[in-house]
Amino acid sequence: MVKARDIEPESDRELVLTRIIPAKREKLYRAWTEPELLKQWFAPAPYTTPVAELDVRPGGTTRIVMRDPDGNDLPNPGVYLEVVPNERIVMTDAFTSAWGPSEKPFMTAIVTFEDAPGGTRYTARVRHWSVEDRKTHEEMGFHQGWGQCADQLAALVAKL
Repeated sequence: MVKARDIEPESDRELVLTRIIPAKREKLYRAWTEPELLKQWFAPAPYTTPVAELDVRPGGTTRIVMRDPDGNDLPNPGVYLEVVPNERIVMTDAFTSAWGPSEKPFMTAIVTFEDAPGGTRYTARVRHWSVEDRKTHEEMGFHQGWGQCADQLAALVAKL
């Protein structure tokens, strides 16, 4: 996989990761929207994703659970805001289900799939509610973790 030219964040509350993945965007979209595929790449190894419940439509809920190497579960509930098959997925943790607000919103993720020389330009824009939340996410290892997941995603779609 070749790293694409970095895309600048649109604000001081945004983190961005982009890659050129040598696969058709339909495969990347499937890996984001089919639970059994998402479980295979979503968490950076050695973390796993034992649960992926996805109602992929605007207003639909998503419940993804990551598990750390010690067996601790890290639930990630959210709601899809926009879904354009094979092009764009927007989701947020600001809501947990049926537009019920979460206790502490942290981010909104905008994932896009665009045709590019050599495959698909995969871009993840993660917008945070505050600069402090962005800094926290960056310090948690956003670039390394999301980058590792992008590599795992690329390896998976190469086999589809």
